[in-house]
Amino acid sequence: MINKDAVEQSNDAARAQLAADYDALGGHLERRGIDIDAVKAKVATYGVAVPSWGVGTGGTRFARFPGPGEPRDIFDKLDDCGVIQQLTNATPSVSLHIPWDAQPAADLIAKAEEVGLRFDAMNSNTFQDQPDQAHSYKFGSLSHVDAATRQQAVDHNIACIELGEQIGSKALTIWVGDGSNFPGQTNFTRQFERYLDAAREVYGALPADWTLLTEHKMYEPAFYSTVVQDWGTNLLIAQQLGDKAKCLVDLGHHAPNVNIEMIVARLTQFGKLGGFHFNDSKYGDDDLDTGSIDPYRLFLVFNELVESAERPDFDPMHMLDQSHNVTDPIESLMTSAMEVQRAYAQALLVDRTALKGFQEDNDALMATTTLKQGFRTDVEPILAMARLEAGCAIDPIAAYRAAGYRAKVAAERPALSGAGGGIV
Repeated sequence: MINKDAVEQSNDAARAQLAADYDALGGHLERRGIDIDAVKAKVATYGVAVPSWGVGTGGTRFARFPGPGEPRDIFDKLDDCGVIQQLTNATPSVSLHIPWDAQPAADLIAKAEEVGLRFDAMNSNTFQDQPDQAHSYKFGSLSHVDAATRQQAVDHNIACIELGEQIGSKALTIWVGDGSNFPGQTNFTRQFERYLDAAREVYGALPADWTLLTEHKMYEPAFYSTVVQDWGTNLLIAQQLGDKAKCLVDLGHHAPNVNIEMIVARLTQFGKLGGFHFNDSKYGDDDLDTGSIDPYRLFLVFNELVESAERPDFDPMHMLDQSHNVTDPIESLMTSAMEVQRAYAQALLVDRTALKGFQEDNDALMATTTLKQGFRTDVEPILAMARLEAGCAIDPIAAYRAAGYRAKVAAERPALSGAGGGIV
């Protein structure tokens, strides 16, 4: 991947300044009654999974413009994901998408061990047709009117579970594009009943220590209605299926101005928050880099997570899910992983005793000021010191560019055509 000497050379140029910044921040936090080393220790053990598909260049319905050195297969993808972890120590696991990443389990395990990664949740794909499948998903998958098509989708999800068991995964994420584009096209109730029946079959195939994560999405590719359109429907699904079924919250899958942090609190309160797909949005499901538009909202989500950290069995899964259309995907994923860590560190700085007191006293101004004190604190020295002590890069983007990794893989991997459109 990237030569360690190149990382050390990059770090040498910034080591002294980081030490000074860390000491200055430590003194500031000490006056607030916060131990900077304790915060750093928590940040150092926090990680977010990267999606295998995220290291490729994304696109829109209209076009896709491939970048140099596009990964050819899952093994190239794992190399790229390994670079992200090598430089940031923030992405210890990879989430696979089947059938895109389907390979023999032994080969996947060997490559993951080579690049220092493990496997996160498995992701099924019933939103597009594959060359060898018998039935089309044009009009739905798990909710299709045709029983054979539904069974095909069920069988695919079970196959994802079986491969996941072999490589050490502990969860299956289901997102379906099922829905309708015209009023009257489908019966809402019967369609949802079909989905639940099929999902129950998948749920029944889960190993005892696995979690089924269902994901809601307001629109796309169905633009009039989607089967799992919001967190309320998602919660109903989790409640109907059983204890191992939980809700996945994608930050982009909501209407503008929806209070996502309240959704997080509600799902947590009733034990049904299963995990996140982190990204950012301006208008809808934009799949922008995490924290690039609304970092305060990301912080508020982590405020709820830190608030709930002491709950028994509270351990939601965290993953990035982004489309990188105009940037180097590795750089975007590194930046996003660090933004997630930043929001976590800022949330750890909130004085929860003071916050609770202001809430109990109905002191709205001081309550929100207490939150903002955490958010406004520049925690970059904490993040950078955690990376340095883990043998990673103080400035991952600078180290990555100096190492010339993108040029290296561009010379080894064939250039791809930009013809055609499509999200991935």
